[in-house]
Amino acid sequence: MSRKLISAIVALGLSATAAVAEYPTKEIQGIIQWGAGGSTDTVMRSVTPHAEKILGGSIVMQNMTGGVGAIALNHVANGDADGYQLLMGAENPLLYKVMGLGDKDYNDFTPINILARGTPILVAGPDAPFNTYPEMLEYIAAHPNEVRFGSTGPGGLPSVVTAMIRSTTDLPVIFVPYDGDGPALTALQGGAIDVMPAVLGASVEGIRAGTMKPLALFDTAASPALPDVPAITDTNPEFNAMLPWGPFFGVFVKKGTPDDVVAKLSAAYAEASKAPDFVELMNGRGFTMMGISGQEAQDFLTGWQQTTAWLMQDAGLTKKSPEEFGIERKK
Repeated sequence: MSRKLISAIVALGLSATAAVAEYPTKEIQGIIQWGAGGSTDTVMRSVTPHAEKILGGSIVMQNMTGGVGAIALNHVANGDADGYQLLMGAENPLLYKVMGLGDKDYNDFTPINILARGTPILVAGPDAPFNTYPEMLEYIAAHPNEVRFGSTGPGGLPSVVTAMIRSTTDLPVIFVPYDGDGPALTALQGGAIDVMPAVLGASVEGIRAGTMKPLALFDTAASPALPDVPAITDTNPEFNAMLPWGPFFGVFVKKGTPDDVVAKLSAAYAEASKAPDFVELMNGRGFTMMGISGQEAQDFLTGWQQTTAWLMQDAGLTKKSPEEFGIERKK
C-alpha cells in the first residue's frame, strides 16, 4: 500500500473522529409525538433547554401529530441515523404492532433517556356513591350497568387500567368514549361520567380542588403528591403482578446512530433531568423520575411491552396477537 493511500485513509479516519467529537455541528430537530400543551410536550420543552446547554448546540422542537404518534415515529425512522433528529415520545409505539397501527416501534430506535413515568389513578366524581376501590366494586355489583366509565380508545392509559381491572373481576359498567383524557376529566367533573382511569399528573389539581375524588392509585406505593391516597395493592394484592406500570416519556434516536453520538446525547439528557426546575415540575405532577438509558432502558421497554400487549390481548382489544411479533408473555 502506498504512503499516499495510507495518509489518505488516516486523514479520513481523523476527519470522521473529529466530526463525531464536534457533534453537534448543526441544528438538531426534536420531533414531539403529540400536540402543544400535552404532557409529552410539556416534559420535553422543560428538560430540553438544559440538554442544549450541556451539548452546546441547538435543539429545535416541532410537534408532529397524527396516527397516535405514528407519523412522528415514522418521520424519524425514515431519516438519517446521525443524531440530528430526536424522537420525543411516549409509550404508545410499543403497542403499534398489536393494535395494527404500524410495523415499527421502539425496537427500531435507541433510547437516549427514559425520563420519567406517570402513575395511573382511578378517580370518581365528587358525588359518586363510593369512596374507595373496594366500595366501587361493591356498588357496581349491586347496580350493574349503571356506573358510567370514561374511556379514550384502545391502547391508551384508560383502556390498559380497565384491562387490568377486568383481568381480576367482572366490570358490568357503561363505557363512554372521549377524545383524550382532558375532555374525559372535564366530563367527570361535570357529572357526565362517574369514574375515569387517568394519569396522576392530569388529575392531581382536580383532586386537590375537590372537583374529583381519588379511589386508588394504580401503583405499589403511595405517591408523595397525594400521600393519603392508598396504592391499589394495599387493598387488592392481585395487582402486584401487573405493577408498577404507567405511561412514560423518553427521547430516542434511530437505531444505527453512532455510539459516540448516542453517548453524548445520553449524558446530556441524564444531566438535564437532574435540573431542579425540571425535577420540581415532575414531582409536582406526580411523575416518577427514572432517568435511565442503555440496557436498563431497553429492559424497561421490553418489560412494558410484554405486560401491556398481553393485557390488551387478553381483554380482546388487539388486532394481532403479540406472538406474531415475538412479544413474550411476561412471567
